[in-house]
Parts: sequence; structure tokens; C-alpha cells
Amino acid sequence: GHRRTYVGAMPGRILQGMRQAKTKNPVFLLDEVDKLGVSFQGDPSSALLEVLDPAQNSTFVDHYLGIPFDLSEVLFIATANYLDRIPGPLFDRMERVDFTGYTEAEKLEIGKRYLFPRQLKENGLNEEELEMGNDALLAIIQKYTREAGVRQLEREIGKFARKVARRIAAGKIDELQATEVEVRELLGRPRVHPERMAAEDTVGVATGMFYTPMGGDIMFVEASVMPGESSLVLTGQLGDVMKESGRAALSYSKAHWKTLGIPEDSLQGKEVHIHVPAGAVPKDGPSAGITMATALISAVSGKKVRSDLAMTGELTLTGRVLPIGGLKEKVLGAVRAGISQIILPIENEADLEDIPEDLRTSLTFHLASTLDDVVKIALVDRKKPKKRRASAKRHRSVKNAAATA
Repeated sequence: GHRRTYVGAMPGRILQGMRQAKTKNPVFLLDEVDKLGVSFQGDPSSALLEVLDPAQNSTFVDHYLGIPFDLSEVLFIATANYLDRIPGPLFDRMERVDFTGYTEAEKLEIGKRYLFPRQLKENGLNEEELEMGNDALLAIIQKYTREAGVRQLEREIGKFARKVARRIAAGKIDELQATEVEVRELLGRPRVHPERMAAEDTVGVATGMFYTPMGGDIMFVEASVMPGESSLVLTGQLGDVMKESGRAALSYSKAHWKTLGIPEDSLQGKEVHIHVPAGAVPKDGPSAGITMATALISAVSGKKVRSDLAMTGELTLTGRVLPIGGLKEKVLGAVRAGISQIILPIENEADLEDIPEDLRTSLTFHLASTLDDVVKIALVDRKKPKKRRASAKRHRSVKNAAATA
């Protein structure tokens, strides 16, 4: 607030909100605190330190009042998309609660029950003039939006409804039962092209998983070994952490060539190139470690990697598979791409409870503790096709698990 000596002085936003709510214990929503900016007027995050600290906010002083005011009964809820952009001292005074993105089935229900009726009303249409089936809504979700929430979905539904209303007003049609064909005609060509699983097993290409605030998806990691100096080339606009994962994968492969079943001199005097497609998109994180190692071992041994299988997990120099985050989003993206089997760290087993039950029953999860477990599942032995079935007994698999990275 402002001191009362100034012209037009008034209390600060917190006291104004409490006066408006007419209660001493209201709920304040601080939206998008990760986008706080510092200017010549001051640093908002510094002002929030006292407000959000339960040890200090009982004596909060507003400049307009000039006396301590008790905020200990006020509930503050802050929202953010990127935790790393919240100042550390401010984040230390908050209790973290994570909300994952919606599944396609959840978006479909939200669209049917809430978004579509609201857009009908806002565009002057009634239920008889425009009907939209599940296939039309699902086409909009899959081909015209890519997000964790439903904001873009509502925009696209509204855009579709406006074009239908225009046709009705022009006398071209009286009503429309929308299908996927009408969605394509009115909204234009699809703008989202998610990855699909590879058509066949391939040597040197492994399928990994990643997630962003917009949701999860799969990615392909390609490895190639060629004559040249003993060097490692990493391309695809990879971050430092991801490059370190590639180096760890190469070091482990060289040190454990016998265990992995690859020739001793297969990596001596050879240049190793690991590439992650979509080179214009920056990528980082440790969870692609086992994917890079699998692609490399496949390229050296000549064994194909299963195309229906995706994997995620951090790899150490000793071959341990460490847990990762964002498992639910990654699994949802893999299912959308057509993946049926997933390898994940054994320490992420408890995170399977976050995955919807209908997806758990349709997928096979393999829990791996070492890279040896990953290789036995992922690689297809052309000479002895029965070997994979026998070795599968040595690792833990979860089929139709009732119990994401």
C-alpha cells in the first residue's frame, strides 16, 4: 500500500481483497507466479516473502495502515507452469502440489459436457442446429491441439461453431451433425502431427519417451557406428545433461562389451554418432540414458530394437537404471503413438498407480534395475528368437498391473 501522506493513497491489494471479501480468512489465488518480473518499481517476489512465510505474516505491515496486521489465517494458493522459474526463497515457503495433464478420454468428456455447450450458447446456436459426436471432438483433440489442459480445445470448438453459425446465417445449411470430415473441411488441415511408433523393428533405432508442460510423446534415438577416429558425435540440439547420458552409454558399452554380447573391437577405432530427430527442438534431461545405450548396442551388435516398445530411465556408468519423473505424461504420449510395451526403472513401480486403470490393463510394463534387463527385453536376436522369451524370466514384468517417468 501507499503511505497516507501521498495523494490518492490506498491500502495494498491484499488488504483491499480482504475488505472486498469481508472476512479475515479469505483465499487468495496468485496466478502464474513463475512470471513475476523485476522492474524499477520493485521486486514482487521479495514482497511476497513476508506474506507467504507463516512465521512472519502474523505481523504483516501495510504502509497505509502503518500497524501490524495478522495474515496467518489467510490461505494463499499460487499457480505456475515452470517450477525452475520461481525464485528459490519464495518457492521454499510453499507446499508443492503437482497436477498432471488430462488424458484424451478426460478431454473428450470435458469437451462434451462443458466446452461444447458453452460454445453453442456463445455463438447463438442450439442443440438442434449443431451436434458434435465423439469422433469429431476426438479429431479436434488429436489433430488440432497439443496441450496439457483444454484452453486450446475450447478455442478450436468455438472456431468450428462460428463457421457453422455463419453457414446457417447464410442459408447454406439448416443444421449440421459434425463428423471428422466436417472438422477437416471447416478447420483446415491438421496442425498437430504427433509421432507414431516405427512400422518395423530397426537396427540402431530405439524409442524413448519425453514430456513437457504441453504433454508427453515419444522420440526416436538413432545410433550409427562407422570407421574413423575414436570419437562420439551427438546431434539433435541436445542439452548438457543429455550429452552426458550419451557419453555414459558409450563408456558402459566399451567397458561391458562381453556382457552385452558385442565384439571386443567393435568400438575401437570407430566413430559413434547418436542423433535425436527434430533437430530444431531443444532437448535435455537424463531419462534418455537407457534409450541411447540400447540404440548404440543395437547398432554395434546388428540386433534390431523392438518397435512396439518404448523406454525411459537414467543410466549410470555401472549400468544401474535410476528413476525418472513425469511417468504418467510419458505413458499417455506412448499410448497415443501406438506403443504397447514400456520399460521403466524398477524404482518407479509405485508411480504406476497414477496411470488410469484402462491404460494399465492394455499395456505391458517391464521394470528394469540394470541395463542388462533393458537389453534382454528390447533387442531381437535374429539367430535365436527364443532367447528373448527365456531371458524375460530374469527381469520383473508387470502385465495388467493394478498396483508415470
